[in-house]
Amino acid sequence: MSAAASAPPAPVVRTARNAVFTAFAVNGAAFAAFASRVPDLKHELGLSAGELGVTLLAASLGSVLGLPLSGWIVHHLGAARTLLGAAAVQSVGLVGVGIGVDLVHERAVVMAGLFLVGIGVGVFDVGMNLEGASVERLLGRAIMPRFHAAFSGGTVVSALVGAGLSALHVSIFAHLVGVVVMVLAVTPWFLRAFLPRSVEVDESGAEVKQKAGIASAWREPRTLLIGVVVLAAAFTEGTANDWIGVALADGYGLERWVGVVGFAVFLTAMTAGRLVGTRVLDSRGRVPVLRVLFVAAVVGCVLVVFGGPVLAFVGAAIWGVGASLGFPVGMSAAADDPARAAARMSVVSTIGYTAFLAGPPLLGFLGDHVGILRSLLVVGAMAVVALLALPSVREPQTREHASA
Repeated sequence: MSAAASAPPAPVVRTARNAVFTAFAVNGAAFAAFASRVPDLKHELGLSAGELGVTLLAASLGSVLGLPLSGWIVHHLGAARTLLGAAAVQSVGLVGVGIGVDLVHERAVVMAGLFLVGIGVGVFDVGMNLEGASVERLLGRAIMPRFHAAFSGGTVVSALVGAGLSALHVSIFAHLVGVVVMVLAVTPWFLRAFLPRSVEVDESGAEVKQKAGIASAWREPRTLLIGVVVLAAAFTEGTANDWIGVALADGYGLERWVGVVGFAVFLTAMTAGRLVGTRVLDSRGRVPVLRVLFVAAVVGCVLVVFGGPVLAFVGAAIWGVGASLGFPVGMSAAADDPARAAARMSVVSTIGYTAFLAGPPLLGFLGDHVGILRSLLVVGAMAVVALLALPSVREPQTREHASA
């Protein structure tokens, strides 16, 4: 065991910050590569809305099963090795999805691939958020939303590429294999710049050993309420990720690639919200900002559903801004105490990813009965739940980060 250590030099922290930005961007690009082809997948396999929902459930199930172990994995292996393994699992899954859609036309193969993608995405998510939280504490200011903006930026570029490839009728298999090559080439490069494995450092420079303690974190009321906020935020964001492209195409009779452009509009607005959000959070505080944004998400959703094919794109932008900060603020709140960050973030992520588990089949079921567009209105109910739990994410009164 190493002795107490001073905080890393500023250049090391800045380099780690840049590496975290890259990690978020790469993960976002890999995620959106598949998400941008969901309308094509639905068409190629001839799926109904309900069948698509069950198919997407495989990815959510993989994430939810992997997340409870993610804190333990990061604690024992470190963020860098965890992300490397997660990227490998995710890559195998993406190739499997492409094979299932284009080579064997088997829904079961697609679901197996999505299951692996879900595991990889979930574990990668916790690892990069923990690294980001450590960098944020060392910098002494809010930066987590900008990390998530990098994720969103990666999704925007990837979604636009996906829209172009869909319009050109490029196969999903070729698309996803290209993404896997990019992920496996870039990931080992940026992981070398992560913070030293031996310590988690708090803002005063003292070494803090990350305690697993996941079981005890499940008994902390504040941690559970933060999880509820993240659950609602994940549902608000994830519903758009999975369904907005399909809803615009099917609900308004648009070309599938036009629906993907609507998805890209949502992602672009969410990226902008995260870039601007850090300054607003520092000046206004977490709770007031999130109150406004959850309401904005509802307004945007209503415009998507009832605004027609033109105003729907405006609604997608408003929805994207509204969905921009809930998830990253929840991650920061879970990591307020660095000694408990791994355990609490694992719990909060597990609760949050339940939205990705329940969302696809719920939206698919509703889509079969009321139409995909109308089914999106369930986002409003989740926003109300988030508003009730928002006080839990309030900033600590001191920088002591006392345990909840």
